[in-house]
Amino acid sequence: MPRLSEVDRHRALGLLQAGLPISEVSVRMNVNRRAIFRLRQRLHETDTGSDRPRSGRPRCTTQRQDRNLVRNHMNNRFLSASASSRQKRDQIINVYVQTQ
Repeated sequence: MPRLSEVDRHRALGLLQAGLPISEVSVRMNVNRRAIFRLRQRLHETDTGSDRPRSGRPRCTTQRQDRNLVRNHMNNRFLSASASSRQKRDQIINVYVQTQ
């Protein structure tokens, strides 16, 4: 089930603050009653309706680097991942040596 968008969360919180019961808000928003209950509970616990931080490994590449990787792969589709990594590493080392 998809998450509520930021706009939908604020809309639901506004309806709750206007005094509508959880069941009515869930019918109007066309979501499960439990989702609205959790949203209200999160508001009381954290004073915000936004998403909580997710667990997982932090990203080690930027969006620009990701785009470059995809572009390089599309230019040479038959290059293996290890060869592509080696090629990228060599480019980084060359740049580092040139700047010293």
